[in-house]
Amino acid sequence: MAWYAYCIGEKQAFPELARHRKPVPLHSVFGVSGSQVFLYPASDLAIIVSEHNPADSLSQRSGVDHARVISDCFQHSTVLPFRFGTVFNDDEALRKSIRSNQRQFLTNIDKLRGKTEMHLKVLVGDCCNHENERQTAVERAGKGYLSNLRENASRARERQTRARAVSFQMHRLFLPQDEEVSCRLLENGKMLLDIAHLIDRKTVERYQNKFANTCAAMRDCQLQLSGPWPPYHFVHRLTRSVHPPAQQVVPVVATPVTPVVSPAVAVVSQLETAAMLA
Repeated sequence: MAWYAYCIGEKQAFPELARHRKPVPLHSVFGVSGSQVFLYPASDLAIIVSEHNPADSLSQRSGVDHARVISDCFQHSTVLPFRFGTVFNDDEALRKSIRSNQRQFLTNIDKLRGKTEMHLKVLVGDCCNHENERQTAVERAGKGYLSNLRENASRARERQTRARAVSFQMHRLFLPQDEEVSCRLLENGKMLLDIAHLIDRKTVERYQNKFANTCAAMRDCQLQLSGPWPPYHFVHRLTRSVHPPAQQVVPVVATPVTPVVSPAVAVVSQLETAAMLA
């Protein structure tokens, strides 16, 4: 029997496992292809899985189901999400993987207990002049070529400085316990910062209120917020060296189920957060 894996949780968070040593159905929770989700006990851990036929292909809808199951489990337990498309060929493969990495999994759960992830997207107007960037190949030839290279390098440094300043400002305003930041330049010349903040779950409402105030104050930037999420980015950081020996189906990026947030908060879907354990 092959098992499709969603995440790892704490056994004590699921009373259904108190008297069972075999997989127990997680009632009213259905996963990929409508399959019944099970709690698979493994010492102090609960592995959230569903039966899987390797011949079945995964779709965009499967990715949504994958993220929804993780979101449901996150309401009860600290979770370590598996990468979308992780399949264990049989019980022995599943038990062996968990047994060999159990200490690391327990350590990671301890580090992330009571934490959640908030995700900011900050669209920043470019600080550089782009009038000279759209030049023809002839205009960029000859002596002007080196000059253009220097100008482009200077603009790149200005963008990096601006991105660091905005990232620092977000950190100072929200005071996260940890963060992951990435930045990319869009075709329209604006910069998009993706910022994942790790915070205490008890402070979500305070964070959302701070976001609303920040939107009103930073009129030169466009901000979007999604969350609270399971700590996808920070699980990835903690588990980079832990790779379960499972079959990896080609992943399909999906959008996690949007959690309930304050009406004042602008929520944007996260296409990237369905790629979990690398």
